[in-house]
Amino acid sequence: MPTPIAIITGASSGIGAATARRLAAAGYRVVLTARRKDRIEALEAELTAAGHQATAYPLDVTDRAAVDEFATVFRNLAVLVNNAGGALGADPVATSDPADWRQMYETNVIGTLNLTQALLPALTASGDGTVVVLSSTAGHGTYENGGGYVAAKHGAHVLAETLRLEIVGTPVRVIEIAPGMVKTEEFATTRFRGDTDKAAKVYAGVAEPLSADDVAETITWAVTRPPHVNIDLLVVRPRAQASNTKVHREL
Repeated sequence: MPTPIAIITGASSGIGAATARRLAAAGYRVVLTARRKDRIEALEAELTAAGHQATAYPLDVTDRAAVDEFATVFRNLAVLVNNAGGALGADPVATSDPADWRQMYETNVIGTLNLTQALLPALTASGDGTVVVLSSTAGHGTYENGGGYVAAKHGAHVLAETLRLEIVGTPVRVIEIAPGMVKTEEFATTRFRGDTDKAAKVYAGVAEPLSADDVAETITWAVTRPPHVNIDLLVVRPRAQASNTKVHREL
């Protein structure tokens, strides 16, 4: 049998790259998509050197024409991991930039919609397909100064929940993974537009926030359950985080 294919969006760093490594080790041929061609090609080389099957494919998930073309390239598709996303800014609703809200919605929600719509026929035809949506605990509870990101991740959550209702009875699972505080090399720095001091304060005093690999391991576990088992929603936080706004810090 041909090796099943797992497509991972946002695979150039963080959770996406870690998930690609985990799924490759689990026996999938991983397709690495992101806008940063050099990053995914380096990951492709790393995985290939380790004896895994990997293919880099530069892609902007918000470009529907490019996504539709991408969908014609791969067959025997088993898994789609909608990981591309991110946060911009930490301003109150009254003064936040609508352009940031628009960009977050386009990436976190419309990007997920684009890939899911384009690849759902192949996932269904496989007889055992899986759609993974990486939302966030921000998709399940609000907090101050994060309205745009919270709104976008609520959108991603609703997309997953609605899709699961609409395709029940087909051979496709819809899994939502909602991480809490994850310390990666780029998330907070991107949110604060390169301000590393502000980014560091997000994790200040938290002994062990989640790592990208913690989340990747969780995704891989959910994806590799028997076909009749669907992990509808899995919320994963570090022990030090009780909610979006309740974090134990040792300062």
